[in-house]
Amino acid sequence: MKFVDEATITATAGNGGSGCMSFRREKYIPRGGPDGGDGGDGGSVYLQADPALNTLIDFRYQPRYKAQTGSGGQGKNCTGAAGEDKVLMVPVGTTVIDADTLEVLGDMLNAGDRLLVAQGGFHGLGNTRFKSSTNRGPRQTTKGSEGDSRKLKLELKVLADVGLLGLPNAGKSSLITSVSAARPKIADYPFTTLVPNLGVVSAAAHRSFVMADIPGLIEGAAEGAGLGIRFLKHLTRTRLLLHVVDIGSQIGDSPCAQIQQLENELHLFSETLAQRPRWLVLNKIDLLSAEALTEIEQEVAQKFPHIEKVYSVSALAKRGLQPLIYDIMQALEAIWKYEAEDDERREQELEAQKKMQREGRLRIAELQERRAAERAAITSTSHHEEDDDLDIDIEYTRE
Repeated sequence: MKFVDEATITATAGNGGSGCMSFRREKYIPRGGPDGGDGGDGGSVYLQADPALNTLIDFRYQPRYKAQTGSGGQGKNCTGAAGEDKVLMVPVGTTVIDADTLEVLGDMLNAGDRLLVAQGGFHGLGNTRFKSSTNRGPRQTTKGSEGDSRKLKLELKVLADVGLLGLPNAGKSSLITSVSAARPKIADYPFTTLVPNLGVVSAAAHRSFVMADIPGLIEGAAEGAGLGIRFLKHLTRTRLLLHVVDIGSQIGDSPCAQIQQLENELHLFSETLAQRPRWLVLNKIDLLSAEALTEIEQEVAQKFPHIEKVYSVSALAKRGLQPLIYDIMQALEAIWKYEAEDDERREQELEAQKKMQREGRLRIAELQERRAAERAAITSTSHHEEDDDLDIDIEYTRE
C-alpha cells in the first residue's frame, strides 16, 4: 500500500432539522392547541484513531465528508430524528490542522482517541415551544442551525522513540535491519528508502523501543533538492536522533563535511529539532583500518564537541551494535522516568514537539510558495517567448 502522510479534506456537519407548526385536530376536542415538535440535531463529524491504519491514502481519493442532516419535527409533538454522526478513522499519530487558520485542533496519539472537528447544527423549535397563557395558538417556529464546515489538513507523523538521520547510502536501512525485524529495501544506489520505516528494537526482556528510518537528506534539501525535507517532520516526536555517517566510502565528502552538511539542513528546517539530543553513529568501520578509524574519530571529536556521544559500528557486520542499543535504552528509560515523575517536564516536551512541528510546517509552506512562484515565472517566460515567435514583421512590396 502506498504511504501517504498528508491529506486535505472537507468535513461538513449536518444541519439541524426545522421545527414543525401543527395544531391538534381531533373529534370532540375543540381548540386542541399547538402540537408541533422540534427538529432533530444535525450529525457531527469526528476523527478517531485506529491502530490498524498506517497511511492517509484513502483521504486522497475521497476528500469530502458530510454528516447526516436532522429530520424536521412533526405533529403530535413528535421530535425529528437526529442526524447520524460521521466518524472518520485515521492512523495513530495524525495531527489535525484547520487549513484556513492553521490552528492545530488536536493530535491523535493513542488508539481510540476521538476528536470533534465539525459540530452538527442545533434543532429548530416547534410551535409548541411558544405557547403561553397569552399566546395559545402560536404560529412561530424556528429553523435548525447550519452545521459547521471545515477544511482540514491531516498530517501523519510516525510514533517512534529514536530517529535515524543521514545522507543517502549512509547505512540507515542496514542499521534498522540489523537491530530489528524491519526489512526496508536495501541497495547500492541513493534514495533506496522512499518512505519512513519503523522497527522495534529489543534491548532485553521487556525492554524495547521503536526506531524510525527516513529517506536520506542531501545538500540543498531545505531548498527542495532530492526528496526534500518533508520527511523530517516524522522525527519531531522522537526523543533521540542518531546521525548515521558513512566513513568507509572513498568517494564523496569527508565524514566531517557530511556531518556539517546535515547539521546545516536541520537548522534550516527547525532550530528546535537541531537542538534535540543527537548521537553520531560512524558506520562501515569494517572498510577501514584501525589507524584510519582512530584518526577519523579524533577529528570528529575535535570539530563537533557539542555532540554528546559517538559510536563506531558496522551495520552489515553487526559490530558495535550492542553497546549502542544498550545506551539508547538507558537514555530513553531515564527520559521516560523523569517525565512520569514530573508533569512540568512532560508539558515542556509536548510544547517542544509542537514548536518543532510549527517551524517545520512554516518552512515547508515557504518552500511550496517559492516553488509556485518559480513555476509561474517559467510559465510566464515561455508564453512571452511564444508570443515573440509569432511577432513577425511582414513587409509588402509592389513590383
